[in-house]
Amino acid sequence: MFWNRPLALFLLAFVAILAWWQSRPSDQVLHRTQFLMGTIVEVKAFASSSAGLDAAMDAAFAEMARLDQLLSRYQRGSDVERINNAEASIDVAPETEAVLRLGLDVSKKSQGAFDLSLGRLKKLWGFDQEHPHVPSSEAVHEALKGIGPEALDLVGSQLRKRHPDLSVDFGGIAKGYIVDQAIDVLKRHGVESASVNAGGDMYLLGYHQDRPWRIGIQHPRHPNQALDILTVHDRAVVTSGDYEQFFVEDGTRYHHLLDPQTGYPAGSSQSVTVVADSVALADALATALFVLGPDKGRGMLASYPDAVALWVDAAGQLLASEGFNAYRLDP
Repeated sequence: MFWNRPLALFLLAFVAILAWWQSRPSDQVLHRTQFLMGTIVEVKAFASSSAGLDAAMDAAFAEMARLDQLLSRYQRGSDVERINNAEASIDVAPETEAVLRLGLDVSKKSQGAFDLSLGRLKKLWGFDQEHPHVPSSEAVHEALKGIGPEALDLVGSQLRKRHPDLSVDFGGIAKGYIVDQAIDVLKRHGVESASVNAGGDMYLLGYHQDRPWRIGIQHPRHPNQALDILTVHDRAVVTSGDYEQFFVEDGTRYHHLLDPQTGYPAGSSQSVTVVADSVALADALATALFVLGPDKGRGMLASYPDAVALWVDAAGQLLASEGFNAYRLDP
């Protein structure tokens, strides 16, 4: 069995910002990286003066660390741990409520293709462990019991689990939400041009050198090749691909984007790139649209008119939603 973990530096190299770096003499840039949320987080902030950039950067990373502690299932005392240990109802923090509300909306509109209640199933496959493996069909069947869009009820800040053994996982949305909050912190500190990239989940604030940011999308089968180049400003860009986490067992390749209908890796796509107004939404949509594939995904995407997507389908064909070409460097 061969295990290929996603390398954060690799992602930063090939799903990174491709921009012109010929700065005007007065431009100041501050660039920091830190390991958070299981990946390398890279923040770049630009200003005509360096005054305040350090404080803005400190505050942005502090907020990301705080939210990681709250929303990660790997952090002791997190809301995710509390939810998973609860038998029925539990009050959650406002930030957790916001993540749940958006996640449940995407779950319902995608008819469960995006699912917050896959904690038991994800743990079964072990993609985030040293030795992932194909679980037995009986174990998969058991892990799927009680999941789905109706598995969780949110009333105000109170979350109710319809099955006491239900386990939530925010892996497909929390990272995006945390990036959004980092951007908000930078804005409150007066930063007008910045990028925050958490392992490929990114937001591009303002303009870079008075022109849109350029973003390279990694080809899912040729890691040294850019599939496409986008030009964006004040938008989120997220790509989900079957090359990010996978292993090979008995000659078959298994990836981490699981279809909640079957409990096994989804087979309709190689990758999906979403451009949206928030990273949390783009994050959740990228997972849902990957599972649905382009045929079903286009219909679901109509529920979010400010979001667009580019699929690489199972056969390697590129299929764009309406409006996506407006972000391409060479449409």
